[in-house]
Amino acid sequence: EKCIDCGLCTQKCPYLHNNQETLMKRKWYGGYLKDEKERMQSTSGGMFTALANWFLDNDGYVCGCVWNEELEATHIITNKIKDIQRMRGSKYVQSNLNSCVLEIKKLLAHHKVLFTGTPCQVAAIKKYNENNENLYTMALICEGVSSPKVWKKYLDYKKEKCGEDPIKVNFRDKEVLGWSNFQVKYKYKSKDEIVHHDDDYYMNFFLRNYDLRESCYNCHFKKIRRNSDLTIADFWGINEVLPEFNDEKGISSLIINSNKGQEIFDNIKSSIDFAE
Repeated sequence: EKCIDCGLCTQKCPYLHNNQETLMKRKWYGGYLKDEKERMQSTSGGMFTALANWFLDNDGYVCGCVWNEELEATHIITNKIKDIQRMRGSKYVQSNLNSCVLEIKKLLAHHKVLFTGTPCQVAAIKKYNENNENLYTMALICEGVSSPKVWKKYLDYKKEKCGEDPIKVNFRDKEVLGWSNFQVKYKYKSKDEIVHHDDDYYMNFFLRNYDLRESCYNCHFKKIRRNSDLTIADFWGINEVLPEFNDEKGISSLIINSNKGQEIFDNIKSSIDFAE
């Protein structure tokens, strides 16, 4: 009823106008944090932590995904170290961007902001803030995202099975069996439950693509040439190219897609071990 047919939604829609690809020759790196404690708290090699810390050290902000108190995946924007720690770790469910889109817009007037998320989220944030030099983006190599409704049903199942709500989850715990043979760890008020990823129903559904959103099967954004300044992921396949690098504590893959991405990488080199 409020629509005035101005056409701005179709003009700005990243799905209809997906022409944000960077054209520079990409550089690909494998690496991990020198700080082993921080690295072990990360899903892979801790490269996100190094990048996020640089923004905080330079009066910037970081927007990333955390678990809220209801174990819903939600994006927040912060300049606090404690929140960066919450952003670490994979969340295999679609996140809610909440008010982050508007908050980023305001902050960009005076601060650098690093946005991290799925490629489609990056496309939307970039389209809303076109040509803003203070915006830096990092996209995940995304297989797809699970439905939040499926995740909520699974949490209900866990409560029914264990008699209480989970209060914390780590989909990729690597303390015992290592990075590539990870476990899923659920924390309750009275106990911890650790399940090998092959034995966890939710992880099985995700890894076999049973519960991905329908739109993920026709995604315009998860291609090699990205619209983000950086692309980040686990470095699966590290044993085929740099086997000496793999100590089973986690390796990050980082792809530099733009000059801005190169700028950030150059500023964190001293805190990581890496190879091109």
